[in-house]
Amino acid sequence: MCKFAISLLFGQKKVAMFPEVTTEFTYDESAAVCDKVDIQAFGKAVLPALYALVFALGLLGNLLVVFAIVKGSQQKSITDIFLLNLAILDLLFVISLPFWGFYVMHGWIFGDISCKIISSLYFVGFFGGMFFITVISVDRYLAIVWAAFSLKARTVSHGYITALGVWAVAILVSVPQFVFNQKTEEQCTPSYPDHLMEIWPVFCNVEINVLGFFIPACVISYCYFGIIRTLRYCKNHKKTRAIKLILVVVILFFLFWTPYNVLIFLETLRHYGLVGNCNKLIDYAMQATETLAFSHCCLNPVIYAFAGEKFRKYLHCLFLKCCSFVCFCGPCSQYQASSPESTLSISQTQNTSDHDASALL
Repeated sequence: MCKFAISLLFGQKKVAMFPEVTTEFTYDESAAVCDKVDIQAFGKAVLPALYALVFALGLLGNLLVVFAIVKGSQQKSITDIFLLNLAILDLLFVISLPFWGFYVMHGWIFGDISCKIISSLYFVGFFGGMFFITVISVDRYLAIVWAAFSLKARTVSHGYITALGVWAVAILVSVPQFVFNQKTEEQCTPSYPDHLMEIWPVFCNVEINVLGFFIPACVISYCYFGIIRTLRYCKNHKKTRAIKLILVVVILFFLFWTPYNVLIFLETLRHYGLVGNCNKLIDYAMQATETLAFSHCCLNPVIYAFAGEKFRKYLHCLFLKCCSFVCFCGPCSQYQASSPESTLSISQTQNTSDHDASALL
């Protein structure tokens, strides 16, 4: 995650500033080759601005999702529960970004406890968000492919139990970040015991690749392509739009997350000396792909929540209410907004012939 890009700015600095000193005062060629001042300057100039942009967009979009679900109908569905938790975890993730942006510019000045807390929020938000994206895929798969079974399985109580399980796993996976991360001089970096120095960084990379990408990617692909196969033989008039939405979800997932995970894998190979430690192209690519992966949390509200019909109608009603409040005697007053509660309940009164595609829209 962003710890990799930041390590390029702080960790590599030590190589350039403190070349190896020998008794013969020989010229240290490795220090010259690994001098990455240009990469540090690029990161300090670009990363804080990108982090700030992702923070602003992610904060706005996910707060709208939380507000829409909390202020919506009193009777929540299992989909509402999953979307609400996804938005909350994305908020935890984006809240940590301003701290990392400031860290890039000025080093870590927030103290050791803050280092642990922000790192934990960051990884809980990352893993939890990815897990809930996977759970939402499975939920949609059950609702469409196994529609009869889903009537018993997709209950609100099962939704709360699943949500608690996802939170528990996300926190458990992020515990090492709270344990090992600490402030060292002006850095907030992992400090591993000597007997874990070799294995633990590799384990963290593998954890991100496997739990944070490979397994979710396999589950998401299986579920959504299974949904497409089912919708192809469905006479639902909404199936075309539902299939397009599925393709958008899958394509964006792989487009935003694949490059970053490839770079994480290359970092693992670099740890074993299979990739050159002074490869500047990888360093630049890490910063670019990392920011691209970050921005996916800005799209989650759009492709998972606001693509749904009831969320769009809720926002429409909210806009009309705000508009009529601002210009109560103007042209907006001719529009009467219905209550969000009645709007959000529409999806619960749809007839069974529209059930398949309505699980997505």
